[in-house]
Amino acid sequence: MTIYFENNSYKYEVEAVMKLFCPLESFEFVFDGEYDDSGDSLLVSVSDKLLVSAKLGEKKQTVSAPLCPESERELTLCRMIYTVMSQLTGVSPEWGCLTGIRPVKKVNALISEGCDKDGVYERLREKYFISRRKSDLSYLTAVTQSPALQSLDPKSFSLYVAIPFCPSRCSYCSFVSHSIRSKGAKELIPQYVEMLCREIEEMGEMLRDKKTFCDTVYIGGGTPTSLSAEQIEKIMKTIEKSIDISRIREYTVEAGRADSITEDKLIAIRDNGATRISINPQTMQDGVLKAIGRQHTAAQFEECYTLARRLGFDNINTDTIAGLPTDTFEGFKDTIDRLIELDPESITVHTLTVKRSAELFKSAESFREGYLTDDSVSRMVNYAFDTLTEKGFMPYYLYRQKNTVGNLENVGYAKQGKEGLYNIFIMEEAQNILACGASGSTKLIDPETGKITRYFNYKYPYEYISRYEKMMGYKTSLEKFLADM
Repeated sequence: MTIYFENNSYKYEVEAVMKLFCPLESFEFVFDGEYDDSGDSLLVSVSDKLLVSAKLGEKKQTVSAPLCPESERELTLCRMIYTVMSQLTGVSPEWGCLTGIRPVKKVNALISEGCDKDGVYERLREKYFISRRKSDLSYLTAVTQSPALQSLDPKSFSLYVAIPFCPSRCSYCSFVSHSIRSKGAKELIPQYVEMLCREIEEMGEMLRDKKTFCDTVYIGGGTPTSLSAEQIEKIMKTIEKSIDISRIREYTVEAGRADSITEDKLIAIRDNGATRISINPQTMQDGVLKAIGRQHTAAQFEECYTLARRLGFDNINTDTIAGLPTDTFEGFKDTIDRLIELDPESITVHTLTVKRSAELFKSAESFREGYLTDDSVSRMVNYAFDTLTEKGFMPYYLYRQKNTVGNLENVGYAKQGKEGLYNIFIMEEAQNILACGASGSTKLIDPETGKITRYFNYKYPYEYISRYEKMMGYKTSLEKFLADM
């Protein structure tokens, strides 16, 4: 499809809205060139009025509006694009024309402006065309996470430690993660652990005598339990030795998949300070697990969960994914019901997102054809919301991603008092995040302006190891920021 711009260059937002309707489409962009509607096309024009015209196949829709102030122009054009594309495709995404990944930030902003619940809903509907159901979800999430945000000390930070290895690569995965079944990746692990511990130690040196303190620790991946119990213990002992964690409120380790969890690893995690773990079945349907390349069964997940309880873990999260290949509404419903019966402290419901780097995108032609129009995935996430909230699991963090089936969302649900603090703080961009490890992203918030500065570690373990000294160049800026707090 070709997108034509006349007297404007709102490429980023226009493309984002078009991705709501054509998520797997490649676009060609033409600026101030002659408009040709012989093929699938979109015209976005600014002159004495605003005009949007779209053509798909033999169908064409055009809408115009009076010229508005420049500050309102981009959003107005996005609303117009949403209108014509809804008419052409018959699809009306429930998130309307909102393309940002953090909808709750907009709700929080409206609440801070003095809007009550009805006012928030009205503004979301008028400005973005957001449905009542998604307004319910956003507002309830904002209310649930409010105590955590209010408790946040501006001088605190959270520490993220990345373990970019997995037992095997799932078909939907696009994360920076290496299967330890690969000889090359497996051989990197010992050196990676050494370099990671070195970075944690150097981070600790920078933090020494600074007026900041560690609030939460999150060890994620990948799958951290891809490492041995001894390697996990080494990393966690390095954190304890290098960084003052005496004031932390939460210490999470993603225990991950049942095919990598063992008793000695859970004991290492427990004995070295973790207060929260995540054990992630993704689905309780064995056929679906096989279809996505998981090397374990639902029964094995339950065994790991029972083992974690026996070892004393009293704050367990379980991850699920709506829309996995071969799954059905009935299968997903069974997954949610069985997890509720296990009674974890939190259940996270992701919606399948297919990136171009994922194996699923490359191989599943029939899956891609139903990517936008299959309403069973919407029924899945709606069932999760209705059932979990009824059982006392409230949504506490929410985010969206591009290329998500049905343009839906990812939501963390938790029992009262068991909300994942790190998840709230990073999603609402409310706290400084110091990251160690390959693909780690350090985020620093200017206390005066709120501007966020990001520093990225190299993505891949081999780069992280071989170019470590060059990567650490940004630490001078980090140390100055910490000193100025």
